[in-house]
Amino acid sequence: MQDGAEVARAAAEGAARQSYGKLVAFLAARTRDVAGAEDALADAFAAALERWPQTGVPQKPEAWLLTVARRRGIDAVRRRLTSEASRDHLRLIAEEMEARMVDEDLPDERLRLMFACAHPAIEAGVRAPLILQTILGFDAATIASAFLVSPATMGQRLVRAKTRIRETGIPFRVPERAELGERLDAVLEAIYATFAEGWSDPAGTETRRRNLATEGIWLGRLVASLMPDEPEALGLLALMLFAEARRVARRSTEGDFVPLAEQDCQLWDRTLIDEAEALLSHAATKAVIGRYQLEAAVQSAHAARRLTGRTDWMAIRELYDALHSIADSPVVAINRAVAVAEADGAAAGLAALYVLGDDKRLADYQPYWAARAGLLARLGNTSQAAEAYDRAIGLERDPAVRRFLQQRRAGLGGN
Repeated sequence: MQDGAEVARAAAEGAARQSYGKLVAFLAARTRDVAGAEDALADAFAAALERWPQTGVPQKPEAWLLTVARRRGIDAVRRRLTSEASRDHLRLIAEEMEARMVDEDLPDERLRLMFACAHPAIEAGVRAPLILQTILGFDAATIASAFLVSPATMGQRLVRAKTRIRETGIPFRVPERAELGERLDAVLEAIYATFAEGWSDPAGTETRRRNLATEGIWLGRLVASLMPDEPEALGLLALMLFAEARRVARRSTEGDFVPLAEQDCQLWDRTLIDEAEALLSHAATKAVIGRYQLEAAVQSAHAARRLTGRTDWMAIRELYDALHSIADSPVVAINRAVAVAEADGAAAGLAALYVLGDDKRLADYQPYWAARAGLLARLGNTSQAAEAYDRAIGLERDPAVRRFLQQRRAGLGGN
């Protein structure tokens, strides 16, 4: 039987998982002080762990935490502000928040907070980490490990971003339709970056990165639920679910990397695929096509192999043609070249790759060299294929993928 401390801790952890971002967003939306909201909420959770073992878990933990955090936040501001006008201002804030707490449901401000974190005034590289911290409560060390920077550097970047939100008065609001496109793209890109960081560790061997793919999907579900008529939000969630459905099949029982074309589609998660297909179909009814819908459509075409036993490379090439026309991305260009090779032959695919040869972003990009090596090998140019494989092997960080590339390199023979 659990004692009071264990019950309290479990309740606090549950509240943090379900409501941390909701509480931070509610507290910060009125002051634009994200760091202050986080500090006040941290004090509230500390108070809960101290009091709940003695008093029991309250019927509404979220309301209890918000009340305590609100009082801590107001006390902190009161210590900084002593004028009569400031006291009146604080009294009005307190009355407003007390009135809101009478309502049965706490308003959900998380989407507004995400748009603030993804504002153009915030450095692009810190938007995803900032959303991870403010919405999910990840600490700087966890985020730093996931994004391959030092904890001190990540901490400084997050502090600067929060300071910028406060000092420049970045609004906590969902943009109007006329300005939504760019801002929504920033939110979705930050969520996808979160998912991609976790996806790059498929075996879950790096503890601090293990849950990022799951958290990315959770954020995607949140945005899709709050913006159910935004086709790109639906498309992104579908894209992530298609990818997640193949997680188990990406590694053999021995831990070896299995490329998509060789995966056992019976291992794919059909429930996730069906959900992704439904989301993609719903997005299509909005008659607005975007990047994430097209990428999800590519994954849908791959997923169809579980039903047809074959991959429709002509359809995939056409989808990549459309995607390439709207997304200036080396990833898209390389995938398109691979699709061209499957649909029209290795020589055509290699020609599509060579067009990218002057793009400096590809010099240290492993998938480019791996794709190039594979196409050169298919054309019998083993010498250049070996050089490309060597380059890809040197750039790869995942041991399983590196072994796979080494096996392909060894299969060339004599080079």
